[in-house]
This record gives sequence, structure tokens and C-alpha cells, in this order.
Amino acid sequence: SNYTVFASEIVFNWKVLLPYQHFLFLARRLLLSYTSTRSADMKIRNLLSFSLVFFSVGAFADGATGQNRAVLAEAERVTGDQFRVAVRTPRGAYVYSTSRPSAAMLAAIDRGLTDLFAVSRKNRYNRRLNYSDYSIFIGKADRIKDSAGNYSPDIAVGAAQYAGTEYDKGGYIYASGMVIANNPMAFVIAEHTKEFGRVSDLVRFEGEHLVLYHNDRRRYAQTADHSQGGGHPILQ
Repeated sequence: SNYTVFASEIVFNWKVLLPYQHFLFLARRLLLSYTSTRSADMKIRNLLSFSLVFFSVGAFADGATGQNRAVLAEAERVTGDQFRVAVRTPRGAYVYSTSRPSAAMLAAIDRGLTDLFAVSRKNRYNRRLNYSDYSIFIGKADRIKDSAGNYSPDIAVGAAQYAGTEYDKGGYIYASGMVIANNPMAFVIAEHTKEFGRVSDLVRFEGEHLVLYHNDRRRYAQTADHSQGGGHPILQ
């Protein structure tokens, strides 16, 4: 139906509407509900709800506009990719990718966040532990195997503070994951087609930096830069 097509366009033409992402996912659900509702009264209620969603967009999105555009620009700068697809994991995390992620990839992201939240609470960190707090960008891998031949989809990024270290590969390093923004919370990992346990680990590890940023700035400062030694998991 026309409504279903429109609802799909909300997801796939998302870049123009990035600042309104939380409202648009709700609007999409309402539209899909409208197409499957037989009751005239329920259709009217859904359409009214849909109108209220877009009223909310205009009322509340201004402050987030610059932040979200900056996050997208930084993710595309770091990876050299264009993120044309926006979806949510089953538990509600936001995922932006160059192509539609597999169900296994989305489930692995949720598992990583679940593990992150559990170990965070164990360490008495309780802020920003909602799936919907997190935005994960899935970039194209710049390599599939590491120097030992192991499956290791990674992203090539500028060496920066790692220049001259064992990680320096001639002005760049291969990163398994990278934090893009602390607020709103976003990080990038490479696309995987197998060994999804690695995806869960990467999500937990990158998420550790974000949890520490919002819960323990002192510990965050001590662990944010791996060029000074140390590694993941930070939280035990």
C-alpha cells in the first residue's frame, strides 16, 4: 500500500531526517500499524498519533540537529563510507550501515550491549544503560584478515597518536572499532559475515568507553587512549 511504501522510505531516505530519528522510527511503526488495522476507530487513533509524532519532531528536534549531523559527518569522514541504511536491533539500538545488516549482525550487537550493561552495573555504573542510547555505524571492512591470517574485519584510520608504535602501518592503523561521539553515544565497527561473537565483543569494548565517559570521567581519561597501554575488557 502507499502507506507501507511511505513508511519504508522513512527508513531508507533517513539521512535528510537524521535529526528526527527517534520520532521517525515511532512514526514508521504507527504507519505499519495503520495498514494492518481493520477497525476504523483504530485507524483514526493511529493517524492522530502519527500527526502528534511529527508535531513532536518540530517541537523537540532543534537541539539534536547539529549533534546528529556532526556524528554522521564524522563517521563518514573516518570510514570513507556513506551510511544509507538505518535500522534498529530487536532490543532498540540504532544501527546505520552501508547495506542492510543481517539478523545475525543485529542480534550480536544486542548481545554485546547486554554484556556491557551487566558488567557496568556490576561496577556500579548505572547511567546510559539503555539500548536506545547507542548508535552503531557499520562500515565496510578495509581488511578481512589480520597479519596472522585470522578473520578480522577492520577499518583503516589515521595513525594519529599511534604513529611510530607497533600499530602504525605507514600512517594508518587497523581498528576493530572506534568511538565516534561520546554524546550522543556512537561508535563504528566493520561489517562481519561470520564469527559474530567478535561483533558482540567489539560492541561491549567500544561501549566501555562510553559508559565510563558518562559514569567515571577519571577512569575514562585513564583508559580512553590505548596508545598508552592497556586494553579491553576494561570493566571486569
